[in-house]
Amino acid sequence: MRLKEKFTACIGRLSGKPKVIGLCVFFFLLLLIGLLVIQRYQIIKEGRRLEMANALNVVKQNVQLVLNNGYTATLTLAMTLNDKGIPKNFDAVADRLIASNSDYKALELLPNGIIKYLYPKKGNELALNLDLFKKSEESRLMATKSIASKMMYYAGPYELQQGGMGIVGRLPIYRENRFWGFSAVVIKQDAFFNSIGVYNNKNNNFYFQFSNVDIATGKEEFFLKGDRDFLGQDHQSTSFAGTNWKLYVINAHERIIPFQLIYPLLFGIGLAILSSLLVVQVVKKTTELQNLVDSQQLKLINTETKFKTIFDQAAIGIALVTPTDGRFLQVNKKLCDILGYKESELLNLSFQNITLPNHPNGVRADVKYFNNGSVKEYRVQKKYLHKEGYTKWCNIVETPLWNDNGEPTNHIVIIEDVTDRKAAEKIVLDSQLRIESLINTIDGIVWEADPNTFEFTFISKKVEDILGYSVEEWLSSPTFWADHIYPDDKDWAIEYCTVSTRKNIQHDFEYRMIAKDGTIVWLRDIVNVISENNNPVLLRGIMIDVGENKHAQDALNHSFNLVTEQNKRLLNFSYIVSHNLRSHTSNIQAITNLIGQTSSEEERIELIEVLKTVSGLLNETMLNLNKVVSIQTSIDVIKERLSLSNYINKTIDILNDQIVLKNAIIKNNVPKDVIVNYNPAYLESILLNFIFNSIRYSHPDRNPVVELDSFIEDSQTVLQISDNGIGIDLEKYGEELYGLYKTFNKKPDSKGVGLFITKNQIDAMGGKVTVSSVVNKGTTFKIYFR
Repeated sequence: MRLKEKFTACIGRLSGKPKVIGLCVFFFLLLLIGLLVIQRYQIIKEGRRLEMANALNVVKQNVQLVLNNGYTATLTLAMTLNDKGIPKNFDAVADRLIASNSDYKALELLPNGIIKYLYPKKGNELALNLDLFKKSEESRLMATKSIASKMMYYAGPYELQQGGMGIVGRLPIYRENRFWGFSAVVIKQDAFFNSIGVYNNKNNNFYFQFSNVDIATGKEEFFLKGDRDFLGQDHQSTSFAGTNWKLYVINAHERIIPFQLIYPLLFGIGLAILSSLLVVQVVKKTTELQNLVDSQQLKLINTETKFKTIFDQAAIGIALVTPTDGRFLQVNKKLCDILGYKESELLNLSFQNITLPNHPNGVRADVKYFNNGSVKEYRVQKKYLHKEGYTKWCNIVETPLWNDNGEPTNHIVIIEDVTDRKAAEKIVLDSQLRIESLINTIDGIVWEADPNTFEFTFISKKVEDILGYSVEEWLSSPTFWADHIYPDDKDWAIEYCTVSTRKNIQHDFEYRMIAKDGTIVWLRDIVNVISENNNPVLLRGIMIDVGENKHAQDALNHSFNLVTEQNKRLLNFSYIVSHNLRSHTSNIQAITNLIGQTSSEEERIELIEVLKTVSGLLNETMLNLNKVVSIQTSIDVIKERLSLSNYINKTIDILNDQIVLKNAIIKNNVPKDVIVNYNPAYLESILLNFIFNSIRYSHPDRNPVVELDSFIEDSQTVLQISDNGIGIDLEKYGEELYGLYKTFNKKPDSKGVGLFITKNQIDAMGGKVTVSSVVNKGTTFKIYFR
């Protein structure tokens, strides 16, 4: 009780000191503004840090691209070496590489670390016969390290032997696991820095610096213009594998107060000063009014004259009226001012005379309740007609006065002019309607929700356009949001939102929701956590439809995967071509040399026959490779819905002669309703190859039996082909089973092509094939259809 009294006394003392209150308000607002300005400064600083990180990442990717291009160039030069370690067509290959990249100053081959092959020679003559292991201690250490790691390394920037500044990338070359030398590319320094984008930076908020650490001395050397003593400043850095480089991005305005803080700070200080002055005036006025009320109360208690003074000088209208017809008996000056009448004029009127027609009965409708005593006070807001003809809104409080017999005599009516307040309320209402209209035009669903239950308390009408639900439907259930999240996203989305809310973290995440028509809609939800005393009290956010962006991203990823897969296929094909054609061309070359050297016509004819045989084998190889090309260059093969059982029956019909010849039994156990999404030509080729091999490699002691079954495994349709043939020794041949020209039996007509092509066709359709086999018992292949 004493605490309450002390608090009341303290408030009373402060109410008499408006300047103290104003000063307290000023310091409070100043503190609040300072916190807001600091928070804004932190946001600006964080924005700059993210901008620096993004810029650093872009330049890093550019550097990595230049390094990868250099690796491709050196690898291409290395492939010019023949079996004896001598480059073939070095100048022609180097010329095409330099023509495709004007940033290159020279291309080199360094047997045992000595520059012996150089292109172009003009302008680079001084670099010939340069020995890396003798050039400098750093050069020797870098070369030795590259040989040990078998990895390409980049050195520089430094002054080149032939003049000018440049960067050198060297790839160690091994032949039969023995070090041969290096393949090198020399990149112009200015072209390198221009390519990675450090010369093109037009941002005044940060700048770049590039350095190289001397591996011999450990000294760091910088190459870009600008401050090099920045380690005490705000900066970020990154390094690159295979180099001693470091790339820095430095904040150029770390110690400068952002311009965006000056106006808010000045505005806040001005607002604090004006607010404190306003509070001083309000407190003064309140104190004065309170003193006036106290004085009037004392006068009212003391004498009737004092009551009359208060009646006449009251800030609100007061009237004494008759209980039956509402005729004015006594009115004060304020009421006359409100209605525009003189006192004498009002005393000849009643409430009905000044009430607008839409309220014909006015307060008189409740007279019967006053008379019977069931109502002690009557309150209403009504419109009255001013003497000059315009409308006045008033709050009416009517109280009956009772005589000693308990009957109402007259009524006291208090009239408060609220016309200005009604106008202000209308302005506020119009403003709310405009805000609501603006929210509904935003290209996203604006919402508010309880942070503990995720029950939505508000959602904009945009939900009807994006998800199809009405606002009423959404707000009808406290768990509507959680109930309509896509099942695969529901648990993690709710958990993520719960954890982020508990930690007072503003979160931004993407998930899927089920629209009213059943479609799946991708949404990006940006959520702001509103807290009081570090406790979340409200969630406010916006849901943005990102479906088109998701589809575009998926299409881009699909295209990237297709191109990547195609590159892998073409690279694999290049290995096959170089391996299989080399032996044929070598044989033809040897035979033609022998034909030119022999003097015997008989021997020449015999060699020509051998040459025909070899050329026939070359032609057959080219036909096989052509089939592989047709498969591997088909990036997006056309697919159709095909009946697997029908295609198996068609294959059995094609192989009917072989089945009859071998007395084979083919069991097609695949149901007719099994449908696969596949290329018709590939499916026919795959079935023909596997079933024909099962018949072809049958066991000599028993008739071949081939069974075809279908089942579902890991949501994929699987075709199982089992036979009782001679089987395959998988421990011996398993790794080479699908290799080109790989055979595992003594049959003279085995070419080693069928399984290779079939495997490529299955891979091209996104499927896979597995095998299990026991020698002399049989083999089972499983084909997985995606």
